[in-house]
Amino acid sequence: MKLLRFGRDFEPDQKVILRDYLAIERTRLANERTLLSYVRSSLYLLLGSIAFYQLKEFENFKYLALVALIFSVVFFAIGVYRFMLLKRSLKRLYYKSEIKE
Repeated sequence: MKLLRFGRDFEPDQKVILRDYLAIERTRLANERTLLSYVRSSLYLLLGSIAFYQLKEFENFKYLALVALIFSVVFFAIGVYRFMLLKRSLKRLYYKSEIKE
């Protein structure tokens, strides 16, 4: 069972109307907004990592800086992966609906 699988249940069985095209467009815009949210979180973690690394009085914070840096990269990778996955799924759905007409 895949956890990040999108578009499992929908197969266009009749002519796609304007409402369906608009729903696909809203989903595409929400997908872009979610990607930007992941990028923003990743940048905040990167800035926190840099701030922790520059604290000279607390040497133990260098480990926390490394952890924040690793999470920053992981958040960015997850965001891009999910964006591409849903984008591919929407493109396939859109083309399936165009062929049926």
